[in-house]
Order: sequence, then C-alpha cells, then structure tokens
Amino acid sequence: MADSVDPMNSPDPVEQKQNPMTAIPALAQAATARKPSVVSSVLQRIRHTQPRSSRLPDAAFKGLILLTAASVFAIVVFVVWELVDKSRLSLHQFGIGFFYGHDWDPVNDQYGALPFIFGTLVSSFLALLLAVPLSIGVAVYVTEMCPVRWRSIISFLVELLAAIPSVVYGLWAIFVLAPLLRDYVEPFLARTLGWTGLFTGPIYGIGMLAAGIILAIMIVPIIASITREVLTAVPQNQREAVLALGATRWEMIRMGVLRNARIGIVGGIILGLGRALGETMAVTMVIGNRPEVSKSLFAPGYTMASVIANEFSEATGDLYLSALVEIGLALFLVTLIVNALARLLVWSITGSTGRARA
Repeated sequence: MADSVDPMNSPDPVEQKQNPMTAIPALAQAATARKPSVVSSVLQRIRHTQPRSSRLPDAAFKGLILLTAASVFAIVVFVVWELVDKSRLSLHQFGIGFFYGHDWDPVNDQYGALPFIFGTLVSSFLALLLAVPLSIGVAVYVTEMCPVRWRSIISFLVELLAAIPSVVYGLWAIFVLAPLLRDYVEPFLARTLGWTGLFTGPIYGIGMLAAGIILAIMIVPIIASITREVLTAVPQNQREAVLALGATRWEMIRMGVLRNARIGIVGGIILGLGRALGETMAVTMVIGNRPEVSKSLFAPGYTMASVIANEFSEATGDLYLSALVEIGLALFLVTLIVNALARLLVWSITGSTGRARA
C-alpha cells in the first residue's frame, strides 16, 4: 500500500529519546552547576536581611579572642618593665657586674647575685637528676606493668604529693630528712665519694643536698603525671607490633613506648624544672641560707627566691630594696634562658616539622 508508512523509516522527524545512562551524569552536572548559585544566594540573603546578627557578633568575638591573646604578651612586658624600673638604682650602681659579683653585704651596700644564681641552678638540676628517673619509672610501672586494680591507687598517691603545701614539705625536711641525712646518708657519701670533692666538709644535715632532695620530691608528681598521660596516649598497636617482632617487654617499652613519648616526657621535665626554679618556702627552710659558692653539696647555700622571701621585709635602704628587685629580674632571666634552652632541646628532637625523629 502506497499510503502505508513504515514506522521504522518514518520521514517525519521524531524526537529522539535520551539514553538513561547518559542522562544521569548530565543531571548531576546540572545540579552541581546550580548548587553554588543557590548557596551564594542564601548567603547574600543572610547578609542583607540580618547584618547585625551575623557580622557584629563575629567581629566582637574576634576582638575578644585577640584581646585575650595580646593580654599574655602585655602581662610579660609589664612584669619586665616593672622589674627593670624598680631595680634601676642597683643597675646604675653595679651594672652588669651585679650578676657575677660574689659579695652580699647590706651593711656596706655591696651586692652581688652570683651565689644566689649558683644555688638556684645547682639545687634545681640536682632535683632533676634525682626526680627524672624516679618519675619515669613510676609512670612506666603504672601504665605498663602495674595490675589494673592498683593503678588508680598509685596514681592517686602520686598526684596527692602535688597537693601538699610546700611549708609542710619544709617541716618534714627539718624534722625527718635533715636528721636522716646528718646521721646516715652524708657520712656514707663522705666515706665512699668524698674523693670527688662534692661530698666533703662539715656535715650539718641541711644544705644544698637537702634542698635538692626536697625539690626532687616536690617535682616528682608533676613529671610522673605528665609522663603517665603521654605513655597512655601511645597507640596500642605500637606495643603489639614490637612484641610481634619477638621483642621482650623491656625492648617493647624502650622502642615502642618511650621512643614515641619522648617529646611529652621532655615537656613534663620542663614543667618540673620551672617548679624547681621558683620554689621558695621548702627550700628556704633546709638550704641553710648562706650566700656563698661551694663545690660541696654538704655546704649551705642560698637561692634567688629564698633571699627575696627572707630579706625583702628587712630591706630599709633604697639600694638594698633595688638589689632585691634586681635578683627577681635575674630569676626571671634565668627562667627564660633555661626554658629557651629546653625549647631548643625539643626542637632538636622533633625537627622543624614538630614530629619526633626516628
């Protein structure tokens, strides 16, 4: 039939149907193209309709946070300025020689801070020498070897040491530690290690050694608590991986735990050192309070914090008072230098990226 039309070869243009497989990406692209415009329009509507509720609180919050950050810097600058201003008379009288002068004679107005700087550094580093091994040992035992039922008890007792007032430590050192050192420890050290020159001279029971021991007891809970938290944060798969290679428990602790936690351990030691440098009452009660530089740890000494606490209320002359304020400035500078050196130590371990080197 001539009028019949083959539906397969129709001359009329018939709208081609779109393949569903190709239509889905096209729809996705269209939705993606429309999405930024929708988001931008919403943001524009928020900005134009509610400008106060979106901009002013953000600006106020930004200013408040900036103020709190700048306040720390302002406090440090104010403290330094006040110390320098109040010690101006002593700085003008003695100059830089004040920091390495040996004499401390308020009667003749002769002042030097070297005995106090020496006593502060020696007692603090002696405290670190005694406290660091003990603190790390306590932390390792609590996290790795202690039975579960005893962990909370030991951790509570360690943290309890940090809550004891320093004057209580000082009283305990006078009535318990000093007689123990005088009757047993110092005679033994004099007989066995007297050839070193560090354990010679009269035995009083109080002195640099007693101050170092009491400081070590006071900073043990700080270093031990931080070290324990850092060791707990080490992933368990580190321990399992080292043990799977056939390592012993000691090798696992040394290579899998302590190596990964050394940055945090150094941070805890820095905090403990900061506490030791600034401790006043307990050290004042047992160090002997004699402004001299001695090689022997049996000899009495003096720290910067102790001389300020002992003599500030007795300072009648302007130069005397200015010298004590300058000792406070020296204590601030010593703390700043020690913390800077500790920060350099951390950087040498972590590198510029902040991660521990293998």
